[in-house]
Formats: sequence, C-alpha cells, structure tokens
Amino acid sequence: MPPAPAMAEEARRSEFALALAAIGRDRLAVVGFAALLLVVAAALLAPWISPYSPTAADLDAGRLAAPLTPGHLLGTDGQARDVLSRLIWGGRVSLPIAAVPILLSSFFGLVLGLLAGYVGGWIGRIIMRGLDILFAFPGVLLAIAVAAILGPGMMNGMLAMTIVITPYVARLVYTEAVRLRRGEFIEAARVGGAGTFGILWREILPNIVGPVIVYGTTSLGAMVVFAAGLSFLGVGVQPPTADWGIMAADGRVVLRNAPWVSLIPGCVIVIVAVACNFAGDGLRDALDPRLAKAL
Repeated sequence: MPPAPAMAEEARRSEFALALAAIGRDRLAVVGFAALLLVVAAALLAPWISPYSPTAADLDAGRLAAPLTPGHLLGTDGQARDVLSRLIWGGRVSLPIAAVPILLSSFFGLVLGLLAGYVGGWIGRIIMRGLDILFAFPGVLLAIAVAAILGPGMMNGMLAMTIVITPYVARLVYTEAVRLRRGEFIEAARVGGAGTFGILWREILPNIVGPVIVYGTTSLGAMVVFAAGLSFLGVGVQPPTADWGIMAADGRVVLRNAPWVSLIPGCVIVIVAVACNFAGDGLRDALDPRLAKAL
C-alpha cells in the first residue's frame, strides 16, 4: 500500500479535480470567472492596451464626444478625457480597493472567529461583544464615518471597508468553529495528544477556509460597489485618479446631455458585481460535498 502522505496528497488532488469539474459544469460560474478574468487582464495590461492616458484631454475631439466618435470608442467625458482609457485604468484602482479589504478582513475574521469560537471563555466574550458593537452600526454609514474621520484617500477607504466587513467574516468563522469543536474528530485529536494550536491548524482551519473563500468571493462584488460608492461620495479615491466611482460621479452633472459618462462605468460595476456573485455561487457548490455530489 502507498504511504499515508501519498494517499493524503492523492485525496487532495481528487477533491481539487472534483471541484474544478463541478465549476466547469456550472455555466453561470464559468461566465462569472471568465468576466472577472477579462476585467483583471484589462486592468493589468492597461499601459499597453489603453488608447490614451487616463488624465489626458483630447481637445480635438472636445468635451462630451458621443460613443463611436472616431478615435474614442466610448466617447469622452466632461474634461475631454477618453472614457475607454479611464475605464481600463480605473480597474487598476477599483479592483484592488475592493480585493484588499476582503483579504484583510478574511485574515482578521479568521483569527477573531477562531479565538472566540474554539478558545471561548472571557476572550470569546470580549471579542463577540466588540463585534456586536460594530454590528449595531449600518455598514455604509460606518464606512463613511471612518473614511471621513481618517480623511479621503485610497488607503483610508480600504481601511474603512476592512473594519466594516471583518465582523461578518468573524461571525461566520465563529459559528463554524463552535459547530466543529463538538465533532468526534476533534475529540479524537485531543485523545491523540494534539494541543489547541495543532487542532486549530490541522482540524478546524481546513474545514473553515472553504466557506470563508466563498464568502469573500461573493462579497467582492459588493465591495466593488461599496468602493465606488465611497469614491462617488468623495470620501474614497480622489480625482484626477481614474476610478469607476469617480467616473460615475463626474457624469452626474451631465446626465441629461451625456448619460454615457455615468452609464458606462455604472454598467461595468454591475457586471463585475454580478460576475463575482456567479463565481461565488459556483465555488460554494463545488466546495460543498453534498452539492458537489448532486451535480
């Protein structure tokens, strides 16, 4: 018989193959991942595929040139800047400002949720009561308040969103940790001499990472909208930086005469948010053994 490590590695590969197969059978998930890949690729290749600089004005084309104007596929904005170029460059700001809070909140949420759910005691009570205080504030208002106190800017906007979403991740992890710590495999690990850290690392964490990844993927779309909203309100990314929220805000003053200035970045925000939801649903189905067997 093959050694135990080889069998474990083979089992992990089989689970990964099954997850990929489940995602491949979900057409909406494939569409979601393809759309996200396209947007990310466009943002990464912005210096090479962007027709113009995102801050350069084309005085020859003029202000508010309509879409399909020669040289400007999506037209120009109120300052004669190419909308397509700003859209491509805006992904380099809008995507990281949404993704970084997800990563940070996932880390802090895992730590806080595991401490509160598995260790428990007075540490768990303090953590959960502190999270309850944050839950008492509406997320949007809390993010605006934090961003307003810290001052406008990309870094402060990301910090504000991290503070808002961390309690939700921590509550998810806490619930899963409380459920898992009563399992028979945890008792078997204790009898086998495993310490608290060993149980958390080898038994609890692998069973919680999946739901956290799914939650983060699904929440990424909401964070894109959230970040655009902060920029729209003037407490996020500041002009003249190309950002989808700033582009939508710039177009509101010319909405009647040139609706495309706001409509185009708004559509991109919606597409990315929906793609994240499709991808998150596909990951959830693939990582859930019961759903994976049913597919």
